[in-house]
Amino acid sequence: MCGHSSGMMGFPLRLLAREVYDRVRAIKGDDAVALITGEERIEPPGARYFLCTAEAMDRVGGGHSFVAVDEAQLGADPERGHIFTDRLLNARGRDETMILGSATLEPLVRQLIPRAELIERPRFSTLTHSGSDKLSRLPPRSAVVAFSVEQVYAMAEALRRFRGGAAVVMGALSPETRNRQVELFQNGEVDYIVATDAIGMGLNLDLDHVAFAALTKFDGRRKRRLTPAEMAQIAGRAGRHQRDGSFGTLTGGGSRSGAPLEFTEEEIYAIEEHRFAPLTHLFWREAEPRFDNLATLIADLESKPQDEALKPAPQAIDLAVLKRLAEEPIADSVRGTGSVRRFWEACSLPDFRSVGVDTHARFVARLWDDLREGYLGADFVAARIAELDRVQGDIDTLQGRIAAIRSWAYICQRPDWVLARDEMAARARAVEAKLSDALHARLTERFVNRRTTILMKSLGQDASALPVTLEPDGRVTVEGEPIGRLEGFRFSVDPDATLADRKMLLAAGERALPAILTQRAENLLGEKLDELEIAKGAIRWHGRALATIVMPADFGEARLDFAREVTMLPDAARAKLEAGLSAWLAARLEPLAPLRKLAEAARDPAAGSEARALLITLIEAGGVVSREKAGLEHLPKEMRPFLRKLGVTFGALDIFARDLLKPAPRQLLHALGLDRRPLEPAMLPVLGEAKRLPAGYRPAGSQVIRVDLAEKILRAAFDARSKANERVAKGDAPEPRKARTGARFRLDLALPVSIGLEEDNARRLLGSAGFRYHRARDLAEGAFGPPAPDSWTWRPRRAGEAKRSREGGRPERRDEPRKEGKRPPRKGPAPRDRKPRPARQDTGPARAGGAFDGLADLLSGKAGK
Repeated sequence: MCGHSSGMMGFPLRLLAREVYDRVRAIKGDDAVALITGEERIEPPGARYFLCTAEAMDRVGGGHSFVAVDEAQLGADPERGHIFTDRLLNARGRDETMILGSATLEPLVRQLIPRAELIERPRFSTLTHSGSDKLSRLPPRSAVVAFSVEQVYAMAEALRRFRGGAAVVMGALSPETRNRQVELFQNGEVDYIVATDAIGMGLNLDLDHVAFAALTKFDGRRKRRLTPAEMAQIAGRAGRHQRDGSFGTLTGGGSRSGAPLEFTEEEIYAIEEHRFAPLTHLFWREAEPRFDNLATLIADLESKPQDEALKPAPQAIDLAVLKRLAEEPIADSVRGTGSVRRFWEACSLPDFRSVGVDTHARFVARLWDDLREGYLGADFVAARIAELDRVQGDIDTLQGRIAAIRSWAYICQRPDWVLARDEMAARARAVEAKLSDALHARLTERFVNRRTTILMKSLGQDASALPVTLEPDGRVTVEGEPIGRLEGFRFSVDPDATLADRKMLLAAGERALPAILTQRAENLLGEKLDELEIAKGAIRWHGRALATIVMPADFGEARLDFAREVTMLPDAARAKLEAGLSAWLAARLEPLAPLRKLAEAARDPAAGSEARALLITLIEAGGVVSREKAGLEHLPKEMRPFLRKLGVTFGALDIFARDLLKPAPRQLLHALGLDRRPLEPAMLPVLGEAKRLPAGYRPAGSQVIRVDLAEKILRAAFDARSKANERVAKGDAPEPRKARTGARFRLDLALPVSIGLEEDNARRLLGSAGFRYHRARDLAEGAFGPPAPDSWTWRPRRAGEAKRSREGGRPERRDEPRKEGKRPPRKGPAPRDRKPRPARQDTGPARAGGAFDGLADLLSGKAGK
C-alpha cells in the first residue's frame, strides 16, 4: 500500500487496524494516514492512506489507488460474513486490489472473480502435535485456549499458582486492554497467556506452544466441535516466520462423558500439513437496500443472492432489532426515505454489551426517541459518559462499563447524531482508555504474580547470578519485587506471599543469603556500629538479638553466644563479624572496670575470708548493699583501709562502690541483666516516690535519694554532732542531760534541700540513721527576741525502735511541759524485774546504724509497699 499514491485497507479487528495504522504513520507521517473504526475516527484533512475495520471502510474502495481486504475467509462467518463478502465483491482500487485470506477461500474466489491472480505464501515454520500436557508442566511461551470466561479465569488462576501468572485475552475485553495484556506477554513479564479463540485472529505473538483446554465452543446457536480450519487458525499462533511451533491439549480437559481431550488423526494431519476442506459458500446480504419504508427495507435485507456460491446471511442482530421494532408503535414515527435510513443506522448500533436482541432493542428505541427530533444534546451525552467514568469495581463491573462506553463512542462517531461530536468522541475515548487501564490493572493483579514469575525464570541459575538486592530498609527484592525482609541477619519471607509461594521464596532467599549476609556484615562493621545496643543480656541490632552476652564470674572478657542466623554467614565473614563485635563489646564494658577490680580482689587470698565475703556480697548486689546485709560485725577493722583503696565506702546506712553509682555502669548492669531493680538512667540526686526502689537509691520519706548523696548528708550531721561534743568537752557548752545522746547540736538542712530533698524528708533520712529532731519552744507570751533554734541529738538504735526508725526523728510535743521530780507511776501491771543493761560505748559515726533493726524491709525493695 505504501508503494501507491493512496490506499485503503479493511481489517477484521479494531486492534489490527490500529497496529497497521501506527506502522504506516511511521512511514508516511501523521498528516497522511487516517484511522477509521466504529468507535474511533482519526482523519487528517490531507489523509491519503486509510486503515479501517471492514465495516467502516468504503464498500467500493473510495477511488484509492490500492485497496486490500484482510481475512476475507470471514465471509463464511454467520454474524459478520456478509460484510466481508460485500468488500470482496465490490471494494476495488484504481491500480491494485488485494484479497488476503486462507487457502480455503481459493475455489470461491475463482468462481466469483475469474480474472483474479492467485498467489500463495507458504508457511515457513512447521507445526507439530505434542500430545497432552499437564497445566503445571507447560513449557514457557505457551498459550492456553479456552472457550468460556469461567474456564479462562480458572486456567489463569492455576497458572498464577504454578508459574507466577498469565496474560488474559478475551473478545469481551476492550481492544486497549487486550493490547496491554498482549504487551505483558510480549515483554516477557509473564511466560503464559490464556485466551479464547480471539487469539486466532490478528494477534502476532512470540508463542512456541498452543494448548487447547477445550475443542468445542458455543457459536451462538449450539455447542459444536471446532473445524480443522478453526483449530489451525488458533494453533498457527505458535511458531512465526522461521521458528517452529507445537500444539496439543491439556490433560484433564475431557468432555462431560469422561472422554479424553485429544485431536483425531485427521485433525492432526490437516493442521500439520495445512490441508483443509475448501469453503463451499459465503454469506451475502444486500448492501444497498431500498429505504422507501420499513417493509421494503426488511424485504431487501432478507432477499436471496443470485450466485450459487453465495447464501443468505443468517439474521444478524441489527436485522433482528429492526424487525422487532418494526412491530412496535415506535415504527409509526418512521416515515420517509431519510427517516427510514436514519432508523436503520440506529438499529445497526453494535451490541457491545452482548445483552441480546430484546435488551438491545430497548436501548435502540430510547436512542431513536432522541434522534428522530434531530441531534443528541451535548449535555445529555456528556452526562451519560460521566456516569461511566468510574474505575472502582471488579473485573466484570469494569468490562460492563467498557462495553457501555464503547456504545457511546460509536454513537459519538456518527456524523449527524451528536452535537459537539468531536468533543464528545474525545471524552468517550478518554473514559474508555481510563477504564481499560483499570481493567488491565485488575487482570494483572488477579492473574499475575510478578515475583513468582521472576523466580521461576531464575530457577536452575547460579545463586550468585540471581538478581537479589538488599534495600536500605531491609527489604530483599528480586528485580524490584519483594521476596522477604532481613531483620538483623534473619531472613523472613514476605508475609503477603501465599502458601504455595512461600517455599519458592524461601529457597530463593536462602540461595542468595550468603552474599547478602556478607554484605550486611560489612555494612554493620563499617558504618552502623553506632546502631548496636546492649539490652536484655544480648547485643541487639534494631531490636534483633545478634549474640547473647555471657559474663564470667570475674567480669573479665565476656563470651558471646551468637544467634543461629549469624552462623549462616560464610566462614570468613562470620569470623570477621565475631571479632568486630567482641572488640565493640570490650569497649562498651569498660565502665564495669570497678566491678572487675572488686572481683579480682575477692579472689586474692590476702584479702581474708571476711573481706572476701563482703566483696562477694557487694558484687552480687551490684555495688550497693545496706549495712544490715553486709555482715560488718565479722569484718576486722584493719581490713577497712584495704577495702577503701578498692573504692568501697562504709556509709552510715549503706556500703557501696562509689564508681558504680555513675549512670554508665548502672545502665550496663541493667542491660546485662545483672541488676533486676528499676533503672534510673541519669542517676539523678533525688527522685519522687517510687513503687519499686531503683538501683543505687534508698528511701527518704516520700522521696528516694542516691546512696552516696545520702551518705554526704549524714556525714555532715555527724560532723556537726562531733563539734558539739568537742565544745562540751572544752567546757564551752553545758553538759547534756543524757550521756548516751550527747550534746544537742544545730543542723543546717541547706545541703539536702539544695539537692532536691524536702525538709521533712531530710529529717526522716536523718532519723533513719539515729538522729532525733527537737523543735524549739515558741517564745512566751509577751516575750521579745529571736526564737530559739531547733536542735538535734543522736543515739544508736535499739531493737525495739525499728518501727520508729522508719518514721524518722520525732520532735517533742510543745503542749507537754517538762516535769521536775520522779516520773509518774506507770499504768498497768508492774514491770518485771530485769537485769541491768550494760552501758553501751559510743563509737561515733563508724558504729552508727550498724545494727538498726527494721531497716531490712526499707533497703530490700519493699519500702514502696
